[in-house]
Amino acid sequence: MDRSAVRIPEGRRLLPSLLARLLGRADDGAAVPAPRRPNPDAVVDCAVYSAGRREPGRPHYADAYARARRHRRSFVWLGLHEPGPAVMAAVGRTFGLDELTVAQALADGHRPTVQRHGEVTLLVLRTASYVEHAELTDTSEVIDTGDVMVFLGDRFVITVRHGAAGALAPVRADIQARPGVLAEGPWAVGYAVCARMVDLYLEVAEHLEKDLERVEESVFARDRSADIQHIYQLKREVVEFKRAVLPLQAPLRTLLEQRGDGPPPALHRWFVDVEGRLTRAVDRIGSYDDLLNSILQSRLAQLAVEQNNDMRKIAAWAAIAAVQTAVAGIYGMNFAHMPELGWRYGYPGALALMATAALVLHRLFRRSGWL
Repeated sequence: MDRSAVRIPEGRRLLPSLLARLLGRADDGAAVPAPRRPNPDAVVDCAVYSAGRREPGRPHYADAYARARRHRRSFVWLGLHEPGPAVMAAVGRTFGLDELTVAQALADGHRPTVQRHGEVTLLVLRTASYVEHAELTDTSEVIDTGDVMVFLGDRFVITVRHGAAGALAPVRADIQARPGVLAEGPWAVGYAVCARMVDLYLEVAEHLEKDLERVEESVFARDRSADIQHIYQLKREVVEFKRAVLPLQAPLRTLLEQRGDGPPPALHRWFVDVEGRLTRAVDRIGSYDDLLNSILQSRLAQLAVEQNNDMRKIAAWAAIAAVQTAVAGIYGMNFAHMPELGWRYGYPGALALMATAALVLHRLFRRSGWL
């Protein structure tokens, strides 16, 4: 039989090829590239930077870290948003983070701080954003806060963000446009994140200033439409904002005073600039807090005066009613010998006396400002 005439089914011919690809070999024995691994959903972005430039692609964070370790002046920036325990544990194993560091990354609501975990520096910052609202009420949310944690290693930087506020996409775009700064390594990202947070603080402070102006105008207007519950709600929001901003001063000062483990000398002046802008934000927030205290005290004083005026009005009307009660009470005693009991016009005369007394007292009280 002619073997060339035997026809092999198409499926049987494809089977060896598929087995070869599964084993990492082509039909001719050449190596087949391994399929690209996708990043978890919690990964916002992952990139390798070499000499201040971003390398093309968005590789898996493990592959990116391996690539960064093979080249000098390279590091990987991994951005995470609210990662789960499984994802954060895998990231910790890849980058050599200890269990405490991984546990801290999973929690939110941290106070701004700088910590050293072996060869890794942890920088915690609070995020803030202004919530637009048509009018201030007793339940208005004016400021939305969250936090971002920055893990700085020798060849990597990991940012873990909690909450909707403080997205880091603008930070990445801005720092990538400045290769001279980005060439300083992971600490350049740390500087960019700090600068972005402080810029957000100043932006929120500007919006708060407009809210304070509106509240102040309503408190000292003629109609005095400001409700004290609205003022207190704004006070609570300012206090929350204050708790997010003021504690950052100490960590920034610690970074500037560190030698060896802190930012490189080339970035020192940039961190000094961030500290100066943070001081300006802190001063503005402190003045807003003091102004709100003054507005709150003024409104309380106004309420006390308004209550005093109400009490005077009540007392004036009570005095007017007391005259009518006195006249009616006297003539209701039903004694046999009382003046004008037998007078024909006694009843109209008593009514006229009561009306005249009420009119005279009303004019006196109006003149004195009680009515």
